[in-house]
Amino acid sequence: QVQLVESGGDLVQAGGSLRLSCAASKSIFSFNAMGWYRQAPGKQRELVAIITSSDSTNYADSLKGRFTISRDNAKNTVYLQMNSLKPEDTAVYYCHADTGIPYYRYWGQGTQVTVSS
Repeated sequence: QVQLVESGGDLVQAGGSLRLSCAASKSIFSFNAMGWYRQAPGKQRELVAIITSSDSTNYADSLKGRFTISRDNAKNTVYLQMNSLKPEDTAVYYCHADTGIPYYRYWGQGTQVTVSS
């Protein structure tokens, strides 16, 4: 069983920055991709960013330029750097890790990000 532990969520003022971390309980080399989703109250979970095992990245169009995903293989950790935060970025942010065949997606427990205006 894989454990994903997110951290770094906090209350921050608009315009501020946060860095979220997602630490995996096993080598992240074993995953085809890892990434972040978020879910705001009353809304569906939505994609934030994904990074593949070959370091390709993909972002939600609305977040390009403000958010950056990265990985540290030695620490088995994926990061999400969030800059110029807006109140609409307020959500629970969830980390995920995707295996190869057979495909399975692991989820973390989530970390709360609150951006005040």
